[in-house]
Amino acid sequence: MSENENMTMEEEYNPDHKKRMNWAHFVENDVVAFFDAHELERLSLDDGTGNRAKLARTKSNGIKIEYTSSVVL
Repeated sequence: MSENENMTMEEEYNPDHKKRMNWAHFVENDVVAFFDAHELERLSLDDGTGNRAKLARTKSNGIKIEYTSSVVL
């Protein structure tokens, strides 16, 4: 089974969309776990290709996430 057989139509015709979804998934899962495990107050990320994220701890100990993705057409 090839990798393309597991792709959705959106992923196949718009591979940049897959990258944005992966960035969002990475930030909301792996980065949040790291942020929480190390009890950080603020964290900024930049992958060098236009994807950025900022995490900040709120007064109620929640985590506020702002992230952007950049696409070149």
